[in-house]
Amino acid sequence: MRKRVLVRVLLGFLATVTALVLVAALLGVWTVRRSFPETSGELALPGLESQVTVLRDGNGVAHVYADNTRDLFMAQGFTHAQDRFWEMDFRRHVTAGRTAELFGPDQVDTDVYLRTMGWRHVAEQEYELLTPETRGYLDSYADGVNAWLDGHDGAAASLEYGLLAVLNGGHDIEEWSPVDSLAWLKAMAWDLGGNMQEETERAQLLDAGLTEEQVEDLYPAYPFEEHEPITDTGEHIAPGEEGGSGDGPPEGDERRAPELPEGVVPALAGVADAAASLPRMLGPSTSPDLGSNSWVVGGEHTESGLPLLANDPHLGASMPSTWYQIGLHCTEITDACPFDVSGFSFSGLPGVVIGQNESIAWGFTNLNPDVMDLFVEEIDGDGYVVDGETLPLETREETIRVAGGDDVDIVVRSTHHGPLMSDTAVGEGLAAVAEDAGPEGADGGEYAVSLQWTALSPGTTAEAIFTLNRARDWDGFREAASQFDVPAQNLVYADNEGNIGYQAPGAVPVRGRGDGRYPAPGWDSDYDWEDYIPFDELPSVYNPASGVIVTANQSGVDADYEHMLTDDWDYGYRSQRINDLLDEALADGPVDGQDMSDIHMDSFHGGAVDVVPHLLEAEVDGAAARAQEQLRDWDLFTDTDSAGAAFYQATWRHLLPLLFDELEPYAMSGNSRGMYVVGGLLDDPDSDWWRGAEASGRDEVLAAAMDAAAAELTELLGDDPADWRWGDLHTLTATHESFGTSGIGPVEWLFNRGPVESSGGSGIVNATGWNDAEGYGITAVPSMRMVVDLSDRDASTWIHLTGNSGHAFHPHYDDQLEPWSEGGTLPFVVSEEAVREAAVDELVLTP
Repeated sequence: MRKRVLVRVLLGFLATVTALVLVAALLGVWTVRRSFPETSGELALPGLESQVTVLRDGNGVAHVYADNTRDLFMAQGFTHAQDRFWEMDFRRHVTAGRTAELFGPDQVDTDVYLRTMGWRHVAEQEYELLTPETRGYLDSYADGVNAWLDGHDGAAASLEYGLLAVLNGGHDIEEWSPVDSLAWLKAMAWDLGGNMQEETERAQLLDAGLTEEQVEDLYPAYPFEEHEPITDTGEHIAPGEEGGSGDGPPEGDERRAPELPEGVVPALAGVADAAASLPRMLGPSTSPDLGSNSWVVGGEHTESGLPLLANDPHLGASMPSTWYQIGLHCTEITDACPFDVSGFSFSGLPGVVIGQNESIAWGFTNLNPDVMDLFVEEIDGDGYVVDGETLPLETREETIRVAGGDDVDIVVRSTHHGPLMSDTAVGEGLAAVAEDAGPEGADGGEYAVSLQWTALSPGTTAEAIFTLNRARDWDGFREAASQFDVPAQNLVYADNEGNIGYQAPGAVPVRGRGDGRYPAPGWDSDYDWEDYIPFDELPSVYNPASGVIVTANQSGVDADYEHMLTDDWDYGYRSQRINDLLDEALADGPVDGQDMSDIHMDSFHGGAVDVVPHLLEAEVDGAAARAQEQLRDWDLFTDTDSAGAAFYQATWRHLLPLLFDELEPYAMSGNSRGMYVVGGLLDDPDSDWWRGAEASGRDEVLAAAMDAAAAELTELLGDDPADWRWGDLHTLTATHESFGTSGIGPVEWLFNRGPVESSGGSGIVNATGWNDAEGYGITAVPSMRMVVDLSDRDASTWIHLTGNSGHAFHPHYDDQLEPWSEGGTLPFVVSEEAVREAAVDELVLTP
C-alpha cells in the first residue's frame, strides 16, 4: 500500500540518516538553530514601501503592523516563511502533484492522481478570475516569501532540507508564486469536501450482495427529532418567492441506485481507495471524525450583554499544527488599508481564515454537502457516449519529474463531468468491461470513472477571505460568504453591536436525476448537474429567537428544507450535547468565556447512553464480569482516569466487527453513524444483523465483545479493571506531515512530538477521534480552540495543537501541545496596547 506522505524508499537510507542524526548531535545547537528566524532588531526587506513592525508574544504569535496593504501582506508572507517554509513548500508540491520530485519513484502514483484531478491547473485559471485588488494581495504575499528565500537555502531554510540532501542529493527551492497559495485552497476543499467514500461504499455493498434496504439500514436518515438541526426552514433568510426555487430532495425512485455495468464497482473502489491514500493537507488522517464545533451565544444570555463565539475545527493531528496564529493590522484603518484582523491563518495563504477584527468575529465548521459525484463513463475510442452520441474526450499532457528516477509522461483525459480518475487507479487504469456488460440502452464496451467536483471549476474562495477579513457587519459578512465557493462551510457570526448569525455558503449542485448517493451513469444526461443552489436559498439565520446557534456538522436544515444538500450528515451527538449544555448553563444564569471553554472540553459520551444498559444486562464471567462492574459506576464521561470509559471503548471496538461481520472488508465505522445504527439495532434483538459467524443473537454478541475487550485490556493495562485508564490508551503523537511516518526511529524522533493523553473520543464534544479498526490512538483532534468575547476583544482566548513554529526544537515548535491536551488556553489579545504589553520580541522591517 502506498504511504500517504513519505515513500517506502526512505527505509533504504536508514544507516545514512542515523549517521546524519549523530553528526547533528555532535555539531550541537548551531546545527539545529541555523534556520530559526530573527525576531528582534532590524532587517532590510527590499520591496517594502515603508517600515513594518512585527511584534511577537511569549508563544511566538506574530502581529504585523504596516501602513499599507502592500507592506502588510508582504510582511505576512515573510513571517510565514520564517516559521513555516518547509510546510509551505511541501504543501505546494502536494497540491501541484510534484511529491516525486522530493521523495522519489514511490510517489509517482500519488502525483498521477493529483495531476489528473488538476488542482494547480484549476488554481492557475482562478488567479485570472480574481479582482486586481486580490491579485495584488497575493502578489505581495509571494514577494514577502521570496524576499525571505533570497537569504535562505538548504538547512539554513529548515532542518528538513538538510535531511533531504542526504536522502536524494538535495532540492532546489523555487520562488513562491500566487498560484501556490491558490492551489492550497484546493487541498483544503479536498480534505473537507464531498462524500466519495460513502458513495463508493454504498455501491460496493450492493455489489457484495446486500439489498438496497440493507444498505439503507447502514445509512439511516438523520434523526431530526432527537438531534436538533442547525436551522429551521421557518427561520431561513430566503428572499424571493415563498418556498424558494427548489423542487425538494429526491424521493421514491429518484433515491434508488442507478443500474451500472457489471464489473465497474472494483474500479470505483480503486478510485476511492487511491483518494484515501493521498496526503491530507489538514492533518494526516482519513478519520471519519474530521468535522468541527462552533456555537455563538447572544448578549441576552451573557454577563457582558454582548455575544460570545466559540470554535474548534476537528482536523487530522499534524506536526506542526495546521494553524498559524497571527494578527494583521493597518496602522490607520482607511478604505485603502482596511485590515485590523487577528486569528488563525494557513501558512502559504495570505489573510486570516478564522478569527476577529475590530467589529465582528466568525468561526467555521464543515457543512459537508455532497459536491462530488462519480460517473461511470462509456468510452468509445477517443470519445465518450452521452445520450447515444459520441463526444470527444478532452486531453492534456503532464510530465512528472522523479528524484532518482526517470520522468513520467501522462495524458489526462476528461469528460464534461470531469477527469477520468480510473486512469490513475494504482497505475493500471480501468480494464475494459465485457462487451455485453452494459445496462439496457447502452452500447456496452469500455468504461471509465470520472469525478465531478465543485472545486475543479475555477472559483472565488480567495476573494472571500479578504472580504471576510474587512467585513464590518452582517451584510459584509454575507457578501464574503457569497464568494466562498469551496469547501462549503457553516459560518457563525457575532458583532460588537450584539448581533449573531449563521450562513451556509458554497457551490452546491442541483442534480437532474438521482441524489448523488450512488455513482451515476455518465451516458445518461438526465443525471447531469443542472445548476447550483442560489446563495439566497442556502440556510441562513440572523438573530434567532433562542439567542443561540450551534453548528457541529449535524444536519444544517430540517426535513422541510427545499433542496438536497446531502444525506451524509454527522448524526448529531456532539451538536445535541452542546445544545443541552447551553440550555443548562443559560438556566443557571448568564454565561461567560470560561463557560464556553468548559464546553470545549466536555467528554460526555452521548453515543453510549443507549448501549451501556444492554451491556450491563449481558451475561459474562471472569475478567469481563469484573470489567462490567466498572460500567455500573461509569458516569459516561470519557475522562483520562476513567476505567469505565476504557472498557466501554474497548468493547465498542470489538463489537463492530462482530455485529457487522458480513460487511467485511467494508467495516462499519465507529463514528456517529455507527453509533446511531447500533443504537437502533439494540432495540431490535431479532434483527438479522445480530446473526454472526462468531456469535449470534444480541446478548451473545454483546457478551462476546466484552470478553474480547477484557482480554485485550488485561494484556495492555493489567489484571485489575479498576486500574484501567482511558488516557493510557487514548494518546496522541503529533506526527510530522512529511517525515513523521518514515519508519526510521531517529528521523521520527527529530520531528514528532508526544505522546500526550486526552479525554474525549469519537462523537464527543472534545472530539479526539480514533480509528477503531487500528487501535485507540488519537487521529483527529480539535485543531484549535477559540472563544471570542465581543465585549472585550482582549478577553478572548485561543490555543492550537502544537505551536506557531515549524522548526524542530524551536521553543515554539510544541509549546502549546501539553496545554492543549489538558484543556488550557492562552490570552487572545488583539488591541495594539495589549499586543505591545504582551510582546517579548520586536522586529522592524525596513525598505
